[in-house]
Order: sequence, then structure tokens, then C-alpha cells
Amino acid sequence: MQIARSSSGAAMEARGDLRSILPYLPVVLRGGALFWPPAAQEALKALALGPDVSRVSSGDVLADALADLRLALNLDPLPRRAAEGFALFFDDLLSRAQARDWFDHVVPSLARLLLRLPTLLEGHYRAAADEARGLRILSSQDAGLVLLSQELAAALLACALFCLFPTADRAEARLPAINFDSLFAALCYNSRQSQEQKVRCLVHYFDRVTASTPTGSVSFERKVLPRRPESDGITYPGMDTWMKSGVPLCTFRVFSSGLIEDEEQETLEVDFANRYLGGGALSRGCVQEEIRFMINPELIVGMLFMVSMEDNEAIEIVGAERFSQYMGYGSSFHFTGDYLDSKPFDAMGRRKTRIVAIDALDCPTRLQFESSGLLREVNKAFCGFLDQSNHQLCAKLVQDLNTKDNCPSVIPDECIGVSTGNWGCGAFGGNPEIKSMIQWIAASQALRSFINYYTFESESLKRLEEVTQWILRHRWTVGELWDMLVEYSSQRLRGDTNEGFITWLLPKDIPNGDVDYIDICG
Repeated sequence: MQIARSSSGAAMEARGDLRSILPYLPVVLRGGALFWPPAAQEALKALALGPDVSRVSSGDVLADALADLRLALNLDPLPRRAAEGFALFFDDLLSRAQARDWFDHVVPSLARLLLRLPTLLEGHYRAAADEARGLRILSSQDAGLVLLSQELAAALLACALFCLFPTADRAEARLPAINFDSLFAALCYNSRQSQEQKVRCLVHYFDRVTASTPTGSVSFERKVLPRRPESDGITYPGMDTWMKSGVPLCTFRVFSSGLIEDEEQETLEVDFANRYLGGGALSRGCVQEEIRFMINPELIVGMLFMVSMEDNEAIEIVGAERFSQYMGYGSSFHFTGDYLDSKPFDAMGRRKTRIVAIDALDCPTRLQFESSGLLREVNKAFCGFLDQSNHQLCAKLVQDLNTKDNCPSVIPDECIGVSTGNWGCGAFGGNPEIKSMIQWIAASQALRSFINYYTFESESLKRLEEVTQWILRHRWTVGELWDMLVEYSSQRLRGDTNEGFITWLLPKDIPNGDVDYIDICG
């Protein structure tokens, strides 16, 4: 037995995945096992016994307890504004009944979950025997996947809530902030109700997972389009590749209302991301990406270990459960209650919710019309939409989809469609007409079977359905649409046209809206 334990400990010490993430975790590795430092463990044990023992029965006292925990971990003091934010939320903004339940039940349950973190991590690494799916830093150009249980994800999020992750070297490593201190601090100097509502979403998540431990899995994958050829994989395409592409354009469906996250069928759902995963989710941001991270909080876990994205990279997350309902956007964002996620599970225990984070050019102005800007954006979307492992299979399946007599009634998992919208067009300032065409080109080249495009009632896209069906009627290829996009952009740069792409492209003799719907499956 001692020999087996020693062998297991030596194996743990030798793991490269664990060594890469360990400096960013609050636990220590000693003698081949993971532990909380003794002072931190004693503090967590007191919290786990409830307010009668810990005396933690208010936000003010909770902040003091978290400050002591950080001291036990040799971390910097909890920022004063963060402590004030904890007190403000739990003592003033939460109802008395909610606050009582939080301190009587949720905080002790979270402390017990954190006490199990070393055991959960050791079990995770035993299950990820070959390191291919183990928790680790996924660095730039390091294509790979991390598979976590939802229980381990909950424990890591509890660490973030209690602000227990070491932060000293995260900025230098190009890792986003992960602790919730800035989120709570922003409550003190942000008068917008949206900040409070973001915290309410996360508090609701902790209510749920402490009442009933989730049993599924979540995967986080760094996707890379290599700039140089590697074995049989697809590399970063140049202008010539796009010009010469003969791939047919996929079905394009336009929705003026509705939300990507409410998509009923399984699709690849686009996160309009910051290059730092999560963007302002844990500070003051409250637009598309940040809202998604609040209603599906397990997405936040990726911020622990995902280095910022470069131009040839994307991040795909599968299995993140949705816990919250909401209304509004930006300053009007509002948590409205519980959400029961009914998505089925795949063979890996992940919910069939696929979210791909792709970051657009920020404030591109003229660059979005230049060849370099167009190429950067289409390749960013292509990287996110492409499934390298199933590309050959998808090629045959899409060929079948394009054969009227052999159009399957159920789209196979391997080439599901894309749900997206005005990527990079809000705070980032991109052109919605250009971005819609770029995403269509990229999805088609990636052999996705369709795009469901949510316009959010954008005025510039009121003729989007008209132009896409006109293009499909004429059976354009990826290369043909790309060629027209490049020509239009050149004219915009020269000042030869100020029209939007849709008006520029459509024949002037077509009456507005007089285009028949054409579906690839007929």
C-alpha cells in the first residue's frame, strides 16, 4: 500500500500539466499530494461549521474572513473597495432572508467544497492519465483541451469568489484576472444596476450548486490555425486560398429577434469575445460576452488557465450549464430568476452547448476594409468554426446536404451549424454588413451546414435576408463572395462608393424584399 501511494505521489510530482498550473492555484504540492496550507485549512474548517462558530453572518465579517484567508495564503490584502463591495451587496442589496440563507447554508457549503479541492484535483489528474485533458495553462499556440467535472469547476469558482487565487504573475503570463475582487469593488463606484445584477447571477449559481452538486463535465479547447503546415491539418489560409475556394455557401437564416443563447437546436454559439477570455465579466463589462459568462458561470473557469488569444486562435467551450434567466443589455441588464438547463449530454458527460470565443478587431475603422483586416477577421472566424478532427467527414456530409435527394432530416453532430450575430460591431465598432459576410464565408469554408444569424434589429441589416437568398439563388461559392467583398472594400478605401455592402451588391432593379427564399436542401 505504501509503495502504491509513493508511486502515485511521484507520478503527481512529475506531471507537466500540474506543474504549469500550480503557481496559479492556492493549494500546495508536498510529498506527491495536494494540500491547503495549514492556516488556510483551519480557517476554511471554521467557515464550514457555520456562523455559530465562524461568526461570519454579514458581508462585512465575510470580507474580514476572506482577508484572513488571503493572509494565510501569503497573498496581498483584500483591496479595500472589494471589502466594501462584499459588505454593500450582502448587507444592503440582498434581502434579509436571502442573506440569512447565504451565511447559514451557502457559505459553509462553499467552505466544505473548498476543503475538498485538493481531493478533487487529485482525482481529476488521475482521470486525465495522459495529461492530454489535464488542468494546465493553455499557452499561446498550444492547441489542446482541458476537461473538468462540474464539481471541480464549482470548487474553482468558489476560490474565485473568495479571492484565493494567486495573482502575482498572471498579467505577465497574459492571463485574465480570475478573482472576484474587482467585480465586488465595482459595486462601490458603479451606479448602474447591471453591476449588482451580475453579482446576483453568480450568487444564484452558488445557491444552486451548493443545494445540488452538478454531475456533468465541461471542456475548454484552445483551437489554433497553424501558420506553417503540420501533418494533415489545415493551415492559416492566405488571400489566394480564399479567392480560389470552390466551397458552396451554406444555408443562411436571418432572425431579427431572439438571442443566440436561446437557440433550441444544437449549434456552435458565438461569443463576441475579448482576446482575454471573458473580457470585462469580472469587472464592469456587461455586453454580449460578459452576460453569457454571468448566466453560464462555468465559462469563467477558462479565465484561470487560458492565455490571451492571438490572431490565429479561438477558444471552444462545451458543456457549460446555464443557471440564470435575464432581461436587458448593458446598463439595463437584469437577473430575472432561475433557469433549468434541459440540454442533453454527450458521450463525455458534457451538455450539448458549444460556445466558441472569437475576438474581433477593436475599432478597426479603415483596417476592416484593407486586405490584411479582411484576412485577419475571416481567419479568426474560420479558426473558431473549423473542427479539424472531423473536417473530412464533414466534407462528405455537407456534400450530401447539397444533394436534394439525399438531404438528411437530422444534421449530424460533426457538422452542426453556427448561431451568431453582429460580432465585433458594438463596442468594437465593426461594420455589420462586412462582419455578416465574413462569418458566412468562414462558416461555409469550415463546412458548417448553416448559419442562424441574429441581427438584433440592426438597421443596416434590414436587407440581409434579401441579399443572402439572392446569393444562394445564384449558387455562389466562398471564393466568389470573397472576391466581391474584397472588390467592395477596395472601392470603399478609394472613396469610389459610400454605400453599404448589401446595397452595393444587389442589382438596382430588384424591388426591396422581392427575393424568394432558397434553402440549400431545397
